[in-house]
Amino acid sequence: MFNKILIANRGEIAIRIIRACRELGIKTVAVYSEADRDAQHVQLADEAILLGKPEPKDSYLNVDKLIQAALHTKADAVHPGYGFLSENASFALAVASANLTFIGPSANSIRAMGDKAESKITMKKAGVPTVPGFEGLETEEDFRRAAMDIGYPVLVKAAAGGGGKGMRVVNGKGELGEAIESAQRESLNAFGDERLLVEKYIPNAHHIEFQVFGDQQGNLIHLFERECSVQRRHQKIIEETPSPLLTPELRAQMGEAAVQAARAVDYYNAGTVEFIFDPLLSSFYFLEMNTRLQVEHPITELVTGIDLVQWQIRVAAGEKFPFKQADFAQRGNAIECRVYAEDAANGFLPSTGKLLQYIEPHGPGIRVDSGFGVGNEVTHFYDPLLAKLIVHAENREAAIQRMQAALSEFVIHGVTTNIDFLQAVLAHEDFAKGEVSTSWVESKFMESDSLLSTQEKAPRLHTVEFLIAAALADVVFAGPKARSAVANETDPFNPWKQANNYRN
Repeated sequence: MFNKILIANRGEIAIRIIRACRELGIKTVAVYSEADRDAQHVQLADEAILLGKPEPKDSYLNVDKLIQAALHTKADAVHPGYGFLSENASFALAVASANLTFIGPSANSIRAMGDKAESKITMKKAGVPTVPGFEGLETEEDFRRAAMDIGYPVLVKAAAGGGGKGMRVVNGKGELGEAIESAQRESLNAFGDERLLVEKYIPNAHHIEFQVFGDQQGNLIHLFERECSVQRRHQKIIEETPSPLLTPELRAQMGEAAVQAARAVDYYNAGTVEFIFDPLLSSFYFLEMNTRLQVEHPITELVTGIDLVQWQIRVAAGEKFPFKQADFAQRGNAIECRVYAEDAANGFLPSTGKLLQYIEPHGPGIRVDSGFGVGNEVTHFYDPLLAKLIVHAENREAAIQRMQAALSEFVIHGVTTNIDFLQAVLAHEDFAKGEVSTSWVESKFMESDSLLSTQEKAPRLHTVEFLIAAALADVVFAGPKARSAVANETDPFNPWKQANNYRN
């Protein structure tokens, strides 16, 4: 087993890894940028190394600095978390070249699944269902012929992409040229690669992914599915397991396909095979594979009882994964809500500022994974994820009710959050029926008055406690300019508006 692990990440996932290491008796090294000097992951680790300026390219994406930090602190291994360099094959190779262990799959597996075009070709050869489409297209005329062959609507997407970047829905041939041009431009800026592929666009599709896990001895299983269809800008907001759509037969078929996909690239460690599911035809298609730990891994942990992060570390150290497929079953239902510093009513615009009040919910079946607390700063340099709120209950209805109760107790002031939005989604009849597709938020929900009605009903919690905390933080007695800025904050239930009225 390793003696010391460097965590090449920040925020809640760095803290999650630190806690797993503590239980295994492993020391940890945190890395941080100048913007994260006071971050919680820096305080919790055994050692911490400053990487550089706040910009990711100067800190969390700087391979040389990360390797130097690991060698300087005599770490044995590097855990990449998710995001940043977690799916970068060159980083995995650099870690291995420095005689360190990369806690994840091999560089070959990362490379094989990192390119959407190549991964689709690999999956076709392996017999895994893929969305009808074409790769290797070069000219606009190639795209036009492919789109006509597939039939509109089609999806133009970046071959090297992810996170919704370089992706355009095309409803007719008149839109194709502009879609290709804008997708190529965005893909080049985001990934340094303008290659595109085109595939059939499936309206009302669901996004269902399967957790896979394997060791270096060839043992490979799946740990069931996660329904991830509540999305905005092609990014997940709410995940749950089990999926309300899958029958036992479909679950078995998709799980087998996920393992087949992972085995095709000699995969080991934690990974996720993502599928597009067409509820009208009850058909599923390979979308992509994430060769890392997922943001939403906690809900899988709660229904299976396995600590995925600990087992990531253990199999990276060479241990055999002792479990078989038959050893696991889904127990109860789990839901995860991503609590963001963003304004859902204003196009999900990110919000920045200092957290003046931060009170997490507690109780049976409630888990919070977060890297923030009172006084921490939410900056524009990184993803505005504040916390992952996770609940577990005996059935789906109870899990939804528990999540709604937990969200009502989650108090955050200083930035605008999406808590009202999450409550409104959970209260919607479409969510209760399990009928939320990947386009539902933009195409239906945001056009309704669901969010407004939830804001009107939202409880005004902890106003007195907040004012006391803010006074202690010397914010109430700030100058008129600072008071005005707080009073104009977009949160309609921000008690600072009341405070400002009293003082004026």
